[in-house]
Amino acid sequence: MDTTMNALETLKSRKYLIVGVAIAGLLVALEWKHLRSVTSPPPMAVASAHEPSARTIRAEGRLVTYPGGQVVVGTDVGGRLRAFPVTEKMRVKKGDLIAEIDADEQRAALAEARRRVTEADVDMKYFDTELARSERLLAASAIAAAAADRTAHDRDGARARRDVAIATAQRLATVVEKARVVSPIDGTIIWRYREAGETLAPGAELVTIADLEKTRIEAEVDEYDAGRIALGSPVTIFAEGYADASWKGRVEEIPDAVSSRRLKPQDPARPTDTRILLVKIAVGTPIPVKLGQRVEVEIEREKTKSP
Repeated sequence: MDTTMNALETLKSRKYLIVGVAIAGLLVALEWKHLRSVTSPPPMAVASAHEPSARTIRAEGRLVTYPGGQVVVGTDVGGRLRAFPVTEKMRVKKGDLIAEIDADEQRAALAEARRRVTEADVDMKYFDTELARSERLLAASAIAAAAADRTAHDRDGARARRDVAIATAQRLATVVEKARVVSPIDGTIIWRYREAGETLAPGAELVTIADLEKTRIEAEVDEYDAGRIALGSPVTIFAEGYADASWKGRVEEIPDAVSSRRLKPQDPARPTDTRILLVKIAVGTPIPVKLGQRVEVEIEREKTKSP
C-alpha cells in the first residue's frame, strides 16, 4: 500500500513540474513579444520616402550636359590678360569674346614680317628683269656666263627671303589671332578662374562654359541589373532638397560595357567596388537640379517575354 501511494505522489509531482515549466515558457514568450513591440519602430517609420517597388531598379546618378555641352576654355598663348569681360552666370554665344591677351609685341613683329614680304617681292621683280636682260646679253656673247649666274642667284635669294617672311607672318598672325579667346559654344559661364591684369602662362584655364538647356542624367546602374533595362524605359527622378517633387524621363542610351563606380553610394551598406553600367537618361522637362548634383532614379524593369 505504501509503495502504491509513493508512486502516485511521484506522478503528481512530475505532472506539476511539467505544467510549471510550460507556464514559465509561456510567460517568457509573452514578455519577449512585449519588449519587441516597445523597442522596435513600426514598419512605416523606417521606410524610405521613395521606396522602390519590385518593378523598378533604383540607382544614383548626376545631372550632366550632353557630350560637347561643357568645355573648359583656356589660352594657347601666354601674356598679360588685357580684357576679361565675362562674369559667372553670363550667357554667351559661339564666337563671343571671352578674353584678350596683350599681343602688342606680336602685332608689331607681324607688321615687320609683312613689310619684309613686300621688300622681297620688289627684289624678285628687279632680279627677274635683270636675269632676262643677262640671258639676252649672254646669248649675244656680250657678257660672261658668271654674270648671268650671279643674277639668277640673287633672284633665288630674294625668293627664299620672301618665303621666310611669309612663314614668319603666318606664325605671328596665328599668335595674334589666339590672343583673342572666343567662346566655342553657346552656353552659360559657370566658373571663372582669372582676373583682368593677371599674367598667364600658355594653357592657363579661363572659364568653364556649359549649355544648361541640354542636360541629362547619367545613372550608375549595378551591373547585375544590366539585362533588366531597355531603351525607352520610363524613369522617375528624385533629388534631395526638393521635398516630394519628382520628374519623368526615359532611358535613351545604354553603353556596351560596364565601368568602375564614380559616385560613392549614400547607403553605407552598399558596396563601393562593384562595376556599374552608366545609363543615360533623357529628362522630359527642364528640372531645377543643379549641374553635377546627385539624384536618385527609379527605372522600370523590362518586362520578361513569354517563351
